[in-house]
Amino acid sequence: MTVWLNGKLVDEDAARVSVFDHGLTVGDGVFETLKVVDGRPFALTRHLARLAASARGLSLPAPDPDEARRACAAVLDAHPLALGRLRVTLTGGLSPLGSDRAAADTTLLVAAAPIEPRPTATAAITVPWARNERGALTGLKSTSYAENVVALARAKEQGATEALLANTSGALCEGTASNVFVVLDGELHTPPLASGCLPGITRALVLEWTGAHETDLAMDVLDRADEIFLTSSLRDVQALHTLDGRRLPGAPGPVTTDVMRIFAERSAADIDP
Repeated sequence: MTVWLNGKLVDEDAARVSVFDHGLTVGDGVFETLKVVDGRPFALTRHLARLAASARGLSLPAPDPDEARRACAAVLDAHPLALGRLRVTLTGGLSPLGSDRAAADTTLLVAAAPIEPRPTATAAITVPWARNERGALTGLKSTSYAENVVALARAKEQGATEALLANTSGALCEGTASNVFVVLDGELHTPPLASGCLPGITRALVLEWTGAHETDLAMDVLDRADEIFLTSSLRDVQALHTLDGRRLPGAPGPVTTDVMRIFAERSAADIDP
């Protein structure tokens, strides 16, 4: 397997990032994960725009968009994938130990790997930890993912694939790597960005393509919802059949099924919507 590292393709065994890279020492970096379909990245323009926005949020210089596109194309040309993930990572580069950032070049890494199709429905749990909707990293896709690692490990221990979190106000926020939608009386709702959730690419497309509502939602909406589903770049639209061990009968329900159909049709018609 080859990867793109700082301007060129290199074999993964030869790829080296310094032990003093700020992305390693303090998690000073941003990233994007894209779905690859028939060798092509889905929604590349939106992902690169969000990567640049996340970089600006961390006061990192955004990668040159043309270089980022070349890097993605080079990796996928080297490794044609029928279905896969493409990971683009940008870090603060060489810096002193500690939080101070040196005036050094950033590190840009692009890698790809195959994935298996996700099932249409899955299980999730809620966890007691909260998203900080007023934090410095709110809304940024930062490499500082340790909170998500802990929450997802709790989910896996309980036979689930995702953990859902409230924010500090007790409102429904998001999953560790997904956005959440609920169906109430036939209408589709998802927490607003002000809740602290990540501005997901799939979330945005579902909002545009279905007319779903951004709504402040208390956590107990998960007990009242007729249907619940998750969105992410690798899940697309995935129903919940179980939440905290409670079965949600009929998943995917009729509204979720319709959203799945719309998303599949629209994404197949345009690889870069």
